[in-house]
This record gives sequence, structure tokens and C-alpha cells, in this order.
Amino acid sequence: MFQEVQLPSGGSYEQPLGLFINNEYVASSCDEIIESMDASTGKVIAAVQAADAKIDVDRAVDAARKAFPGWRDTPAAQKRDLLLKLAFLVERNVDTLAQVESLDSGKPLATNAKGDILGVAEALKYYAGWVDKAQGQSFSPDPRTLTYTIHQPLGVVGCIIPFNYPLAMMAWKWTAIATGNTAVFKSAEQTPLSILYFAQLVKEAGFPPGVFNVLSGTGAKVGDAIARHLGIDKIAFTGSTAVGQLIQQTAAVNLKPVTLECGGKSPNLVFADADFEQAVKWTAQGIFSNMGQICSGTSRCFVQDSVYDKFVEALAKHVEEKYVVGPPADPKVVVGPQISKVQQERIQSYIKKGMEQGCRVALGGLGLPDAIANSQEHKSGYFVKPTILADVTSKHIVAREEIFGPVIVVGKFSTYEEALEVANDSTYGLGSAIFTQDITRAHDFANKVEAGICYINSSNQLDFALPFGGVKMSGHGRELGEYGLANFTNVKAVYVNLGSKL
Repeated sequence: MFQEVQLPSGGSYEQPLGLFINNEYVASSCDEIIESMDASTGKVIAAVQAADAKIDVDRAVDAARKAFPGWRDTPAAQKRDLLLKLAFLVERNVDTLAQVESLDSGKPLATNAKGDILGVAEALKYYAGWVDKAQGQSFSPDPRTLTYTIHQPLGVVGCIIPFNYPLAMMAWKWTAIATGNTAVFKSAEQTPLSILYFAQLVKEAGFPPGVFNVLSGTGAKVGDAIARHLGIDKIAFTGSTAVGQLIQQTAAVNLKPVTLECGGKSPNLVFADADFEQAVKWTAQGIFSNMGQICSGTSRCFVQDSVYDKFVEALAKHVEEKYVVGPPADPKVVVGPQISKVQQERIQSYIKKGMEQGCRVALGGLGLPDAIANSQEHKSGYFVKPTILADVTSKHIVAREEIFGPVIVVGKFSTYEEALEVANDSTYGLGSAIFTQDITRAHDFANKVEAGICYINSSNQLDFALPFGGVKMSGHGRELGEYGLANFTNVKAVYVNLGSKL
């Protein structure tokens, strides 16, 4: 049920291969496996057992349902302390967790993976602070009647997490557990390793059996089974818009509520009065971090015409100098490989489409980065050159469809009205950004842009106290912050008759 796996540091660890149900690693009921690939070499790291879409999903849901009454009724202070204990264990194991995450996802170890794991601990601490603060309201419209509301957990939550932030997105969905629900997690089929390793820390922290369960498997089989399962009371999904649409349709079988955090094509407006150097740096950070695999990445950049040429040139120079491409274990690397061969080829096809439609390649383009193409060990890895496609309009395919890789498209505008129109000319509505020193313009944009998030003079910042989510085809519902709590509870109205007689 375990396999020894070599770590980038030179050591090794024992990778769990089974399913995690009722605080135990158990064998799957079927023979299907899921292979985790080293995205930097194209070689298999380990093969974990995939869950049977019927038997094993039923087992996990049954464990979660049996655990729910006890977990729901556990005193809030005990829940809080368990979350804090788990956060402590994550911090204590940060080096191993970061290396497993880096192996599993291709994230650069020094510049991405370790920060993600520390973020997992911070998310758990943040929600530990909310556990004992679930408050309703009281009303007294009539002195003969006392009325109040209480917030109650929903039951069992199915949590379906993506490949781009395997443990970070998992931690966000621990809101479900913090609010008194139990959960069945399904990892992305490309990244099954790190959450299985994390599961043993949940047991070590002292969480009761059945509160946290993990299944590996494909979305088409296991994800679908979770979405349609009558024993699951809520779905929390992060992933593509196309899959989100299927999840919402399938979950309607018992009208279970759904939180969807889906794709994005976030606009990034740069005005002539902006702090030019900071605009360049934040624009690069907003799309080229995490290999461009960011739902809220500001991948659609439009620059005021008077500084357009200067900005494109400066952005290309900055990215070329600072965003080093290479294997995840190299401490100098900022951009690692894409998650899979399929995703690498998909991104390359978009770059090709952009070129065919007349976009100018200001940086990058087709093919492997030179350092990778000349590497015997990594030339079969799933790398893509950080790419800037300039002279783009809203009519280009690369400006309308989510590429989900290290590619930014850049176009120009003249007036604020034109910029706002082009920003909202999208089926997506997750993130947005504006760079300007005009405070009135900045706040007007924040008010009028059709997006769930707006960054003023920055991009893709994160605070656990603020809600994260989108509108339009980017999904609905929110994670994080106090707003995120509401998605995992039912608000019940209570009437107390204090003497009113019929």
C-alpha cells in the first residue's frame, strides 16, 4: 500500500497508494490505477489506486455520513484545536510536503511549492479562528414572539480539487470541515500524491475517522459519481468551466448546492499614468507565476496606446531576465513544466493559432526553451516558453479562450471607456486588474468591471479574509473569508411563541 519515492533533496519518503477512508489507507475495489508523472522528465513517479465509482465512493460517503453527527456536535473549541494541531503538523512537515507537491505538480520547489504549503497551514489557522464564532441573529418584531437564526452544517460535502494547486485548493475547502460538515475529497487525476501523504497528518492530529476521506480517480468516473451521489449534500468544485457545467447539471439530481470556481480570462488594464516599473512587474507576476496555471491569472493585458510599445518591450525584457524556466528542484527556476503532455500541446496550439491570426510574438513562441531542448534529462518534460503575444484585439481566439499556461496577450486602447468595454468583453469574470494613479478611475473600474475580484495596482494578491470567486462563466459562490463560511451552512429560522394565543 506504500511505495518508496525519491525526493529532489536526495532523500526518500513512503508514498501511500491506497484510498483514505475512515482514517485508514485501504485498497480500492477495482484494478484501475492513476499514474503521477514527473512533469519535468515525462517519467512515472508512482501509481496510486483509483477508486471504484460505485463501491468505493459509497464506502467513503458512508464513512462521512456516520461521522457527521459526532463531528457536528463536537464542541467548537475542540474543532478549533484540531485545526490548529493540523496546521502545526503541516508546518513541521513543510519540507517533505513541499517536495512531494513539487514532484506531483511540477511546481518550482523554492519559488512556489514551499510557499503553497505554508499557505495551507495559514488557511487552516484562519478557519480555526472562525470555528467558535458562528453566529446567527435575533429579532423581536413582536414582544410575544422571539425569533432567531442558527447556522448549521449541511452534512457531507464532496470536494473536487484541481491540479494547479493540489494542497492549497484542498485547504480552502477545509471550510466545509471547519463549519461542522464531513467531507469526501477527490484529487485531480494528474496530482494524486500530495493529498494522500497529507491524509496521515489528519489522522495524527486526532480528527475522528470519517471526517476527512480521500479518493483518487478520474473526473469522468469518480468525480461524476460524487456529484450525483444522493448521500452527498453539497459540492465544492474548482476546475475548468466545461467540467463545472457538467458538475452543476449532475448535482441537480437531489438539488444539492454547488460552489463552482471555474476558468478565467482576467483583464489587466495599464494606463499611461501608472507606475510603469511596478505595472511591468505585477503584470508578469499576475500570469507567469505557477507556470501560468492560475484561474484568476491576468492573462489579457491592454495598455494605453501612448505607452504601449514601451510597455511590451519592457515586459518582454523583465520576463526574459526574471522568469527562469527549468526543472522544479533548481532553486533559480521560477517557471517549471506544465502539468501534462496534453496541456503542453494545448498551450502550443493556442500560441500557433495566435501567430496564424497575426499576433506578434514579443517573447517566447513555439517549441521548448533552449536550456530544456539541450537537456538529455528534461527534453521530454512538458515545458513551454513564457510567451507574450502582442497586437491582440478582443476578436483573436487567444484573447477570448482560457489558455491556462505561461502566455499573456497584449493589446492597446485609447480611452477609459474603451478600456472598460474591452475588459468586460468576455464570457469569464473571475479576476481583473487596473494600473493607474487616478483614484477616481481606479474605483470606478472596480465598481463596473464584471468580475468577482479587482486588483488596483497589483495582481493576484491573496488574503484569506477576502472572498474568492467569480461571475459569468467563471462560476458562482465564494471561498475564503466570512463569505466562504456561508456556502457550507444552512441558515435556519426559529420562532418561539412567548404567549401569543389564537
